[in-house]
Amino acid sequence: MTKEFNLQTEKMGDEASISSSRFVSLRSARVAVKANALSSHLDTARVGEKIAKKYLENKGYKIIEQNAKTKFFEIDIVAFLKKCLVIVEVRTKKGENFGSPEESLNKKKLKKLLFGAQLYVARKKWKGDYRIDAVCLVLKTDNTLKRIEHYENIII
Repeated sequence: MTKEFNLQTEKMGDEASISSSRFVSLRSARVAVKANALSSHLDTARVGEKIAKKYLENKGYKIIEQNAKTKFFEIDIVAFLKKCLVIVEVRTKKGENFGSPEESLNKKKLKKLLFGAQLYVARKKWKGDYRIDAVCLVLKTDNTLKRIEHYENIII
């Protein structure tokens, strides 16, 4: 009887380790998929920021900083136009099947953007005028530009 019990326990142990390893491999696969999606999202954002930077430079903006971090927020682009400091939020989407980049600038995001801009201006001890702009881009699947819109002074 003891032998049978040990045999059953060993079998259960093998099954447990098999299902456990399946769980780990499924979990790893989920993590990998999430990491790839995040990587793809970040790649899209980087491409958008690069295009937005060129676009603003062509319009006469002097880019002074990119991806400026405050305690709670990251500012995509900080630039000057004449004597005005311009804080630019870049919103990039691949296609518009799931909404436009403009739609992603909701009330919560705008509030956070204003707070981040105020922190940045205070930290830099900027005493002049400043404003917050948004550059919204839609990319094709091959990361080429489909459309770009520049909205000035989005928060009054």
